[in-house]
Amino acid sequence: MDPPLSKLPLADVTVIDFGQIFQGSYASVLMAKAGARVIKVEPPHGEPLRQRIPPGRNSTLPFAMLNANKLGITLNLKTPRGRELLFEMVRRADVLLENFAPGALDALGVGWSVLHEINPRLIYATGSGYGISGPDREALAMDLTVQAASGIMSITGYPDKPPVRAGITVADFMGGTHLYAGIMTALYERQHTGEGRLVEIAMLESVYYTLAAALESYSRHGKVPPRTGNDSGGSAAPYGLYPLKDGWLAIHPGTEQHWRNILKAAGRDDLLDDPRFRTMHDRSANLEATNEIVTTWTSRLTKAEAVATARKFKIPCSPVRDVSEVMHDPHMHERGMLEHVEHPDLGRVVLPTTPLRLHGAAIAAAQPSPRLGQHNREVYGDWLGLSDKEIEALRQQGVI
Repeated sequence: MDPPLSKLPLADVTVIDFGQIFQGSYASVLMAKAGARVIKVEPPHGEPLRQRIPPGRNSTLPFAMLNANKLGITLNLKTPRGRELLFEMVRRADVLLENFAPGALDALGVGWSVLHEINPRLIYATGSGYGISGPDREALAMDLTVQAASGIMSITGYPDKPPVRAGITVADFMGGTHLYAGIMTALYERQHTGEGRLVEIAMLESVYYTLAAALESYSRHGKVPPRTGNDSGGSAAPYGLYPLKDGWLAIHPGTEQHWRNILKAAGRDDLLDDPRFRTMHDRSANLEATNEIVTTWTSRLTKAEAVATARKFKIPCSPVRDVSEVMHDPHMHERGMLEHVEHPDLGRVVLPTTPLRLHGAAIAAAQPSPRLGQHNREVYGDWLGLSDKEIEALRQQGVI
């Protein structure tokens, strides 16, 4: 029997969230789902991701995913009163998170050095493309450009075609993941020192570890690894996509036993001791014959049959699924990673909870992403103690 759920792990943490688009917003939604009070601060016209909302709508699925369980307020930091209100919030907060261009908040007089003086316990977390130091700190960064600068695109695609970006926003979300990790590390340290810290993440640096195999190839051979499409480039065989009756099957055997299991599933026990296929290196040297064996087997199967066979014979493979299949994956719904939520702007949608599983700890119940300035009265009134009249004056003066 599972132990009773404890309180939300970050229930005592308050976060001032200037996260925008994907990187910062992902770090802060992980904290919100763990129970932190996350106050999303936007300029009166809204953060850039809101600009992508089609006319006549109040939200999009990415915005709903990345801003669930947050309080939403507006604040104009270009006004003296707006900066004063931020100072009041910082005095009560544990974390301030932002992913503006380096130095953006410093230029407004509300950067790390100023806020640290106001609240020495504050964790100030900043995410950027290339970091807040170094010769490239001023370079503008988007996911595509970081994929290019990082080397990811140089090894993605086919050798006879131009470089290709990953089909996902890998640099933004890797940056957000590391930003979250940096904040958690600093919060742990603060328990022992009582002092806050400046935490910094560069998207370029956060993806470097993903190049491990390519870096090993370059280190070993002294040559820049080529683009190999869905092939392994000789590091594994069989490897890649193989045809099914109704799609494609991705296969990546990690051990020699996996290859033997493929032969058994394919009914080719006669090849178990064939010297052409005994080891990964042998199969790489006989790649065409290896792929022919696998293709003959997979082309007789449907996706469902491939999944059943893989489980029976313990083969690391998966049909290529589209986003609709993933969104309705029974496995992730059963585990609680995905859930159906009635969103006030989008209707009934599938939203993620959190990939972080702290067994025995609760996960925050789903709360829809806020509309622009939805919680101004709750934050400025209930939390900071301003009267309704004062809040209305702030609105009319363009402060909120």
